[in-house]
Amino acid sequence: MDYAAAILNRLPKAIRGFGLKSLLAKLDYLNRQQIRLVVEAYELAADAHRDQKRRTGEPYITHPLAVAGILADLRLDHQTIAAALLHDVIEDTPWAKEEIEKRFGPEIAGLVDGVSKLDQLNFSSRSEAQVESFRKMMLAMVQDIRVILVKLADRLHNMQTLDAMPPEKRRRIALETLEIYAPIANRLGINTVKTELEELGFRFGYPFRARVIDKAVRRAEGNQRQLVRRISDRLSQALKQAGINAIVTGRKKHIYSIYRKMSTKRLSLSEIADVFGFRVTVANAEDCYRALGIVHQMCKPMPGRFKDYIAIPRVNGYQSLHTTLFGPNGMPIEVQIRTQQMDRVAESGIAAHWQYKEVGHETTPPQARAREWLASISEMQAEADSEEFMEHVKVDLFPDKVYVFTPKGDILRLPRGATCVDFAYAVHTDVGNRCVAAKINRRLVPLRTAIESGQTVEVITARSAHPNPNWVNFVATAKARHSIRQYLKNLRHSEARDLGRRLLDQALRDAGMPLRKISKDQINALLAEFSLNNTEELYEQLGLGERLAPLVAKVLLQGSGQAQPATGKRTPIAIAGTEGLVVTYGRCCHPIPGDPIMGYLSAGRGVVVHRNACGNLGEFRKQPNKWIPITWEKQLEREFPVEIKVEVENRPGVLAEVASLIADGGSNIEQVSVDERHEETADLLFLIKVQDRTHLAHVIRGIRHLRMVKRITRTCT
Repeated sequence: MDYAAAILNRLPKAIRGFGLKSLLAKLDYLNRQQIRLVVEAYELAADAHRDQKRRTGEPYITHPLAVAGILADLRLDHQTIAAALLHDVIEDTPWAKEEIEKRFGPEIAGLVDGVSKLDQLNFSSRSEAQVESFRKMMLAMVQDIRVILVKLADRLHNMQTLDAMPPEKRRRIALETLEIYAPIANRLGINTVKTELEELGFRFGYPFRARVIDKAVRRAEGNQRQLVRRISDRLSQALKQAGINAIVTGRKKHIYSIYRKMSTKRLSLSEIADVFGFRVTVANAEDCYRALGIVHQMCKPMPGRFKDYIAIPRVNGYQSLHTTLFGPNGMPIEVQIRTQQMDRVAESGIAAHWQYKEVGHETTPPQARAREWLASISEMQAEADSEEFMEHVKVDLFPDKVYVFTPKGDILRLPRGATCVDFAYAVHTDVGNRCVAAKINRRLVPLRTAIESGQTVEVITARSAHPNPNWVNFVATAKARHSIRQYLKNLRHSEARDLGRRLLDQALRDAGMPLRKISKDQINALLAEFSLNNTEELYEQLGLGERLAPLVAKVLLQGSGQAQPATGKRTPIAIAGTEGLVVTYGRCCHPIPGDPIMGYLSAGRGVVVHRNACGNLGEFRKQPNKWIPITWEKQLEREFPVEIKVEVENRPGVLAEVASLIADGGSNIEQVSVDERHEETADLLFLIKVQDRTHLAHVIRGIRHLRMVKRITRTCT
């Protein structure tokens, strides 16, 4: 402290204040050289921000000082403290990253740049800028996790002074804090920061709800204060008699945790009886389990409410024993039991790495788990766009709840609601891409089955298998969703290239010049004219409907001197129904084999197949260049959806009878709805799967035999 006082005395009077003395008092864990660098960073920041004010009216330097103070409470290293003091210099002052790097080195400059926003880039919308800024911050965090620690401290101080903002901006920032920053702090195990961010975010984002719950908690606190003290004394006495040296504390629950419990469990405020919890801190892990036994002897535990996070830590490295007891008058009592080191890790999370590394702890549990998470972020960032990337990260921000075993006994941590497909992708991306079935505790289950803690999950794979697009609708992890989408993107590109080549070849054949007779020089000239790198790009654009094959063929033929025929029909493209994602079927008319059909080239979707009787044809025919003649291939081996409307007498059991006849006709029902127009009649709308028009006619004949059926038609817009 004498050294800190000496430093203060040497500084000019104009920049001595604003909380520097308080910051230096917190840095007693740093050596003199490190403190000197922090003070240099402060001097630069104070000078750079000297003419700037905050909305509160205070000098701007009070904000970087407060951010540095929050990180000093977590005992972060001197480079992080210096970066906190400088974190707004690049963004808000003329100082450049290169100048900071020259003065403080690349590490501090990299931290400052990672936190800075992207004001120099132009975006189409504010939301896009926020997404891209968040993406940059997350990727900088992959390189150095201290970036997010500075950003969290920055957000925390901004939340502490949010009163100065206009109401609309206040609410937007508060909700963003609850949605992004508090979950990040939780994911990194920094409980002190996470809790304050949640409380402030809740109070500013939902002020009325916060006031109501806060008032109820204060009222309950007055009624339960004596009870809490009595329970704490009983626990302390029982543990002492058992020879366990323990510290027992009763703590009031935070209003946001109460609100979240009300939301998730659909409870009213009056049903939340446990506004207090108890924490027991002991010397070692063995004493944790001994203390648990003593606690369960005092009060009966609630079945299914015990969690052992010591044997199986949470994904953020958190360790503790949790149990809920039946207390006086049946009031639930929540008790957490942990060691002192576990308690420090629970409060500091990833920041504990810098606290312990001086005494030989190179990697703490939060550090190891954070690295795993960052590795997964690094994998997906290269291929996802900004919004998709942010979606993936949001999915992974919430704490894991399910712990399952592989057949070899390894433990995998997955979010609640995770399915067998999520498990497969957690094992390895190739396992997920090739999975065809799964076993839970040696019993075959559907791939979409949700897994539960303690189960042993085995995945069955096949070399020829590939992801199903429907998996995206039920998977719960970012890795699974990203891997499935990435595979489908690649598959779609491949299918588009194949279809595009067929379309171009057919257009050239109609003009009497097949694609194989077009020279390389002609192709290269075309690619240069369209600014394309290769033929694959050309075929892909044709297959996705972004370019029209007849127009491309016309350009090629003009280059060869070959004239197109003035008249004549274009040869249809044969559709097999197996083209995948680049050939879709109009939901307005549900075409099936046997129907006369036309193909519409839709940009980004490829070919959309419509029946010639479709009501939308009139609108679509205004763009004749986008229509291509298509036909069905013979002997198709797949089923197609078709919609039928059955007008029936409105009687009990009629829906079941019609459905039974559809099943007897060898068709599956995809969807059904009922429209009761009158008391006497009703319209039943069925979406069924058939092979072709002959199969549909067979199903319709079976339904017509039912006496209650008045009329049956195939729908078409």
